[in-house]
Amino acid sequence: GHDFVVLVPQSNLLRNESSHYTRRIYPVPFEREELGDRFRSFGNNHFAERCFLNAAQGEDRNNMIGIDMYFTNCQSLLEDSATLSVLRESKFDALFTDPALPCGVILAEYLGLPSVYLFRGFPCSLEHAMSRTPNPVSYIPRCYTQFSNPMTFPQRVANYLANYLETYLFHCLYSKYEDLASRILKRDVHLPTLYRKGSIWLLQYNFVLK
Repeated sequence: GHDFVVLVPQSNLLRNESSHYTRRIYPVPFEREELGDRFRSFGNNHFAERCFLNAAQGEDRNNMIGIDMYFTNCQSLLEDSATLSVLRESKFDALFTDPALPCGVILAEYLGLPSVYLFRGFPCSLEHAMSRTPNPVSYIPRCYTQFSNPMTFPQRVANYLANYLETYLFHCLYSKYEDLASRILKRDVHLPTLYRKGSIWLLQYNFVLK
């Protein structure tokens, strides 16, 4: 008995018409071929060999391939006055989004909607800080360390140090979204504060395996 509207960029690889939802398409400044090339490059780079010392740098560079494209997507959506007008007039009950990138988080705030997060993980483990869930650094390996549980004492020390990089990495990856959100919402925006307004976090992983 529910009606779903799926926001889809004009150039996309997966979201075809369906009897289960209605598509709302918004324009983006790149073609489908460029989108496919970027995804192939992103996937191939995951299989590149890396040592511990350059793992974070390599992962960050690879993530930027997708993040730059998604930022362009997000900017196109949030600056499309026709689409935003339709969304406001539709008076939805909730917004479902993957918060790994914050476009849906910003849009939910703009529309004044409760948000449900369907979540596979950040490049850094800030979902725990944002949702205020336990994430003990002595037991849960941090992203980029390639450690498993249990860790040796030197690995725990390295894991502790890697933990402090996560806030910096978040700033590097997402700071331009704060600028975009500030323009759209017409106020200074602290992105983690927006994330904490999420109504439900549905984590699609087992935190023990992180």
